[in-house]
Formats: sequence, structure tokens, C-alpha cells
Amino acid sequence: MDNTVFLNTNREMPLLGLGVYKATGENEAENAIISAVESGYRLIDTASVYKNEENVGRGIASCGIPRNELFITTKVWNTAQRLGDIQGAFERSLDRLKLDYVDLYLIHWPVPGCYLSTWKVLEEIQKSGRALSIGVSNFEIRHLKELEANSGIIPAVNQIECHPLCYPKELIDYCQNKGIQVQAYAPLARGAYLDNDVMCVLGTKYAHTPAQIGLRWATQKGISVIPKSVHPDRIRSNGNIFDFTIEQEDMDLIDTLNENFHSSHVPEDLRDIAF
Repeated sequence: MDNTVFLNTNREMPLLGLGVYKATGENEAENAIISAVESGYRLIDTASVYKNEENVGRGIASCGIPRNELFITTKVWNTAQRLGDIQGAFERSLDRLKLDYVDLYLIHWPVPGCYLSTWKVLEEIQKSGRALSIGVSNFEIRHLKELEANSGIIPAVNQIECHPLCYPKELIDYCQNKGIQVQAYAPLARGAYLDNDVMCVLGTKYAHTPAQIGLRWATQKGISVIPKSVHPDRIRSNGNIFDFTIEQEDMDLIDTLNENFHSSHVPEDLRDIAF
């Protein structure tokens, strides 16, 4: 898969990657990574809160692909932000992954009163060469504006929920205008649009599944996607999205499906915060 984008750090990132959220069973993440790599994936996305970094590390070590050909992302969780233990959390992630560096390190959520100081530590981690790029997740425009007002480093990536039923166009436009790469987690909306009439009709038109239509819609917009699966057949299917192009009128039609539907939710420790 040679479909990549260049980040504002001048580093290349695949448009398609494997998400391993909830892949916590024995060898589940490891086997998923091996299947993904065999299907051409080169981006693996995990996080400390997923509790599977050790298993991901084993998958990276056993997948047969040189480290410099892989793009590995992990994230710092809210607890570490509140404790001010960003460096410690990062070191523990590297240790669990058995890596000398990650390609991308993200702030998982904009914890109020914490994320600006967390970002300063991420800047130091990037300077050390142990995270080649740094970015954020779940940040809205107001968070990004505050970050820019307090730092000279623009996030390389903003990872947000994005799919045909959740298309935050204003946020995406803002990021793209600022040179921040948008990456979509839950790009299949946990299956919520797979039986949508429009997506099914377009699936028939383009001889692809509704899931492939949704993933292709995002990547044609320049949005990176990280669908999660531990099933080899679905991993392969999710990867077969670069052999067709959706016509502009159909892209516009998919845009109209937006209903601000979120298949994921704000975590418990941020539930009372207005996002």
C-alpha cells in the first residue's frame, strides 16, 4: 500500500492503518498485526489505555517487516496527564512495545488544565528523537487554537471520530488549513452505517462493501483511517479500498449522511466536561 500522506514534520504516514482498541485477548493484537502486515498494512495504532502495548510489541517483532518500514502510534492517557507523569508514561509505553522510538505520540484527550503542559513534555520527547512526530486526539478547534497560542509546534495529527454519520467538516477544514493531518478512528462507526440504504446502493454501484465505501470516502478526502478488527478476512477487506474512486457526486451524497452520530463516547473521567 503506497497511499501515504506527508505530515508537517515531513514524515510519511500511511492513509490506512490497523486500530487495536479492545484487542486484549491472548495474542489477539499480535495475530491481528501479522494478518494486517500480510495484507499490506504498515501503520499500527495503539494506546496505553488499551492495555495491549506488550502484545502489539510482540506483533511488531514477529511480523517480519523491518521497523523502519512500520509506522507505530501510541498515546498518553488522562491519568498520566493529571499526575504530570508524561515522561514516565512514555517510557513505560516504549518498554511495553519493546521499541526505541514511536513514529507518532498523541495526547489521547484534552484534559482541562493539563493538556498545555502535557504538550510541552511531548515537545521535549520529540526533540529527543524518541517520537518522530507528536499530535493530539479528540481536540476541537478551541483546544487547537489554545495550543497554537502557547506553542510554536503545530500538532502533526489530530485523531478524531469521523465517518459518514459523523463528519465534523468545520474541524476537518480547520485542521487541513493549519497543516494538521486528520486521522479517523472508528471510521466504520462500529458498524452503524453498514446497512444504510445510500451506502448499500453505492456499494452495489462500485462493487465494494459499504464498509469499503466509507473508508474510501474518507481517504479520498485525505483523511487517514484506522479501522479496528482482529478478523483476518475483515482486515483484508478493509485494506482493499485503493482500487476504485468514488465520483464527486457520490462523495457529496455521502456528506449528506452526517448526523453527528458518535459511536464512541467521552471517557468517564471527562464526562462532566463540555466537549
